[in-house]
This record gives sequence, C-alpha cells and structure tokens, in this order.
Amino acid sequence: MSLRRLKLEAVIFDMDGVITNTMPDHFRAWKTIFNKEGIPVTHHDIYSREGQRGIHSVREIFAAYGRSFSAAKAKELLRRKERLFQRIVQRRFIPGARRLIRDLKSGGFRLALVTGTSRHELHRILPENLYELFDVVVTGSDVRHGKPHPEPFRKAVRELKISRRYAVVLENAPFGIRSAKAAGLHCLALSTSLPEAYLKQADGVFHSIRDLRSQLRFLHLRKTGRSA
Repeated sequence: MSLRRLKLEAVIFDMDGVITNTMPDHFRAWKTIFNKEGIPVTHHDIYSREGQRGIHSVREIFAAYGRSFSAAKAKELLRRKERLFQRIVQRRFIPGARRLIRDLKSGGFRLALVTGTSRHELHRILPENLYELFDVVVTGSDVRHGKPHPEPFRKAVRELKISRRYAVVLENAPFGIRSAKAAGLHCLALSTSLPEAYLKQADGVFHSIRDLRSQLRFLHLRKTGRSA
C-alpha cells in the first residue's frame, strides 16, 4: 500500500503523544499510586497501555505482578490516580502538532480526535482554540469499549460521515494502532513515546511530526480529491 496514493478527506488524531505531551505526567501519577501498593511499575507497563481505559490498566497490572484485587480496590486506585494527575499535569505539546492541525483544517480536511481521556479531563488539557478545530471528538466517556477495541475509531468515522477509505489515523501507541487497524483504517505512528519496534502494526512509523510532514504530500496540500 502506498500512503502517497491515498485520497484523503479526514485525519483522525490521538491526543497523548500525538498532540499533547502529557504521558510523563500520567506515568508519574501511575507510578506513585502503584508504588504505594508495592508494585514497581515500569515505563513499559504504562506506556504500552496508553489509550486503554484506566480501570483495565489497573486490573492488567495487578494481574501481571501476581497481585489480587477487588473491583472496589481497582476503582479507588483509579480515582486516586486521576486526582493526582489533575494536580501535577502540565500543558505541553508535541512539537509541530498544533501547526499541523491548523494547516490541515485550513486545507479543507475534516478532523477528528479520538482519545481514551475522559471528556472532563480533555477540557482541562486541550485549549479551547485547538479543541474547536475538530469536527468530531470521541473520548473515553463516549464509548463502552476503549482502545484496543475498534469502537472509538468506528464511532469517529460514523460521525465524520465519510468512508473509512478516505481517512487516516495518527497514533503513537500499540493499543491505538490495533484499534485503528481493527476499525479498517490506515494508521501512521509517531515514535514519541515508544521505540519503533513497538509500532510495527502501523502502516508507517515516523520519528517526529516534522519527519511525517516531509514524507507525506497530503500534509502539504489542500484537499482537492486528487491523489495525495
């Protein structure tokens, strides 16, 4: 498949690691909470689960470390993590992300945001002048099944009212890539959080947004229906 030949109408963005650089804050919050439970979580434990619903991450990590837990315990840990994250999160962006979003919007592309972040947290992290550029926003609050299930991206495509053939996803994590591919979408990955070896299911992997823009012509052209 040649991505340069795609006739695109829409670009679907993940948030953490693609637009915002808040994963270090998520990791710090998770590590603090799990350390209090005697579980020494690693960078891989957290980053490889990016995009997954938090409650599922709690359950999987407890299981991975051979620890038992109750549903009530998992929910309480998640609440503690979310409160800590809200206190420590800093608004940082992946270099080039905001300009890319604005350029695609002015170029006539439809834009969607698909994130596992709750809608409440999303408004705390993403500035309104950036949020309003998206035609469709799907958060963890809007779906029953989060990534790696295809539901979040299927919902985005439905609400964009386009064929999945005319959309591409920008992701940075294995679960997000699996979700996009399961939804039948082309997916490009940025190695902003994990090495390229973890992103091989994507249709293309790029080290930065600058690298991505330099190699894909559709990021420089207005949407005209021509091959991009």
